[in-house]
Amino acid sequence: MKIEISRLDDAFHMQATNEEGKTVEMDAALAIGGHNAAMRPMQMVLAALGGCSAIDVIDILKKQRLHLKDIKLQISAKRAEGVIPAVFTDIHMHFILTGDIPDEKAARAIQLSVEKYCSVAAMLRATATISHSFETLSIHPHQA
Repeated sequence: MKIEISRLDDAFHMQATNEEGKTVEMDAALAIGGHNAAMRPMQMVLAALGGCSAIDVIDILKKQRLHLKDIKLQISAKRAEGVIPAVFTDIHMHFILTGDIPDEKAARAIQLSVEKYCSVAAMLRATATISHSFETLSIHPHQA
């Protein structure tokens, strides 16, 4: 796996490009001279955590032949204060699953992702406590 980082301006706006040519932009906060034109790197870490875990949950539920219409995650995090590096210390992931998913199946899929399968979560556990919660929204036949 390889990523190339290219600077887009004379400050902190950058673009990351993977081997397939897919790109994502990053920038720094205004407070340190960035333009806040894109996500900051630590925000991207949380986005990576959410994406990794969502892929796991979708895959687990799909293998169980359960109908997941939509998935959303709300992720909040706290960073260490007064130290450098300011790593994440607490992360909470709230999953919102829409579909005909029994609560026990949702809970198990999320637990497996966060605690076993998600590589990003495995790395973040070195410094952060990762908690999770969920809610399921049912689909009624007239809404499908």
